[in-house]
Amino acid sequence: MPSITEGWACRLIKVTRFSGEEFWVNPHLIEFMEETPDTVISLVTGKKVVVKESATEIREKIIAYRRQLDEGGREWVSTENRGE
Repeated sequence: MPSITEGWACRLIKVTRFSGEEFWVNPHLIEFMEETPDTVISLVTGKKVVVKESATEIREKIIAYRRQLDEGGREWVSTENRGE
């Protein structure tokens, strides 16, 4: 089950750096992910982070998170908000 907790972290998903350090990412800021073969998460801010989890594992965490918000399956971001 995805790591979702109380308070501020309820808006975030937990991922792990290769050093073993766990940290929280806002799933609404993930623009795309790629496996190169390491998983690289690219955020809409331009920041990139490399994590231990596979893209599939992160996708499952995002789906579970969004289902908690009753947003499962409704993925739409206007091109105006993405800067296109």
